[in-house]
Amino acid sequence: MPIRDLLASSDTSLTRSESRIVQLLLADYPVAGLGSASSLAKRAGVSDPTVARLASKLGFENFAAFQAALLEEVEARLRSPLMMMETKQVGEAGGNVVTRYLASVAQKVIDAAEAAVVEPYDRAIDLIMGAKGRVIVLGGRFSRHVAGMLAAYLQQIRSDVSGIAPLTLESFDSLLDIGRRDTIVVFDYRRYQTDVVEFTRQAEARGAHVVLFTDPWMSPIAEVADVVIIASVEVDSPYDSLAPAVAQIEALVAHAVIREKRAMERRVAELERVRSANAVTVDVSDPPQEGGRKKHER
Repeated sequence: MPIRDLLASSDTSLTRSESRIVQLLLADYPVAGLGSASSLAKRAGVSDPTVARLASKLGFENFAAFQAALLEEVEARLRSPLMMMETKQVGEAGGNVVTRYLASVAQKVIDAAEAAVVEPYDRAIDLIMGAKGRVIVLGGRFSRHVAGMLAAYLQQIRSDVSGIAPLTLESFDSLLDIGRRDTIVVFDYRRYQTDVVEFTRQAEARGAHVVLFTDPWMSPIAEVADVVIIASVEVDSPYDSLAPAVAQIEALVAHAVIREKRAMERRVAELERVRSANAVTVDVSDPPQEGGRKKHER
């Protein structure tokens, strides 16, 4: 369990002094926990032994062990591909690397399935389908491609869906028109992107609802999100995998289709008429001409 969650949801009976430490740690997370036990005690206005007792109640041998866990969490959140290349050994070149990598990705998708709870998906669909205004989908350097996939799916289910990829200075101008009727769906994974975080925070401050897809370390956006859907992204590679995120959005869409079946059937039928009128897709019943072109009779 992430340290922040441990602090926020501790079932342990805490004294008033211990609660003050927890409040300080959460208010200035994770910085407050990265100094010495004495400095933390001084800031919270408690004694040094109180800090040690709190660490013990939280399940750590001492404050040093608590701090080590906190540092490991912080380092994991900030880990770059270059850093992971130094710590991950993906094996020698050859087919074994490929199979091991794919197996690790498959395991992460299985993990996401085993950890899945229906309630966040239901809540996400409520906010997406129930939005009286727009549904705006965005993400970071890589995750914006997953965001684009979700936007394309959602455009078949409801109107007024748009994707922002990538964010630009002009994108921030659009905040002027965002409000309580709108829902923001955002993808943000570790090495969290400043512009994605800031855009979403400002949209939420203007009243928009927020659905967040993120990793176990959780984007800062989680602090303002209405719904948070988490996937583990660390695989047998210096780069994180977004395959679990793709599986999650497809699961979200599958669930939405069942819930909104009648409305979607009408919309998809109309969409197919538009596509047919504009020959958007290939009609396999129409024999090809020489050179691969289809033959169109007049």
